[in-house]
Amino acid sequence: MKALAENEVKDILKKYDIPTTNYIVIEKKEDLETIDLSFPLALKVCSPDILHKTDLGGIQLDIPDKETLVEAFKKFKKKFPNKKFLLEEMEKKGIEIIAGVIKDSTFGLSIMVGIGGIFTELYHDVSFRVIPITQKDAEDMLEELKGKQIFEGFRNMRADKKVLINLLMKLSHLAQNESISQMDLNPIFVYKKGLTVVDAKLIRE
Repeated sequence: MKALAENEVKDILKKYDIPTTNYIVIEKKEDLETIDLSFPLALKVCSPDILHKTDLGGIQLDIPDKETLVEAFKKFKKKFPNKKFLLEEMEKKGIEIIAGVIKDSTFGLSIMVGIGGIFTELYHDVSFRVIPITQKDAEDMLEELKGKQIFEGFRNMRADKKVLINLLMKLSHLAQNESISQMDLNPIFVYKKGLTVVDAKLIRE
């Protein structure tokens, strides 16, 4: 088993034309002088050894300006002296969806999609299929979700169903080519049109 750093996972997503954040990897304070990203920014420790960054205080969100960024970087560098860091543009919030891949001991490679956000653990609103999936499988997965109303428009919220189906198809294809043991895309912000994968983890076999 081998975990990848977040930038490596997002590089793979880009390869399969899966939309993700605009990011760079930095190592030293001097790297901050040449960044070409728009504030507000997120700063994250970026290491295959640290998959649960939040638990270790390895994420700072909504950094509004250069001065705050420099201070945040100094703090992170002191806390994680030998690590690299991911600096990325904050994304506009959308409907939170989770998706992933797992290599199950019985069924083999399987794909999952579910309603994300604060209710993920409370409702366990997820659907699974064995990979590879067809477009009909992807459509049925979304139809099985208890929160499927979100795709039709609910309290002025609407998630782009078509683009999410497309994501599941790409994820199925990716999983067959990248020797995955486990992959988590959480959260995915889905908008009225389009989506962005905000955070991604991947463990290879």
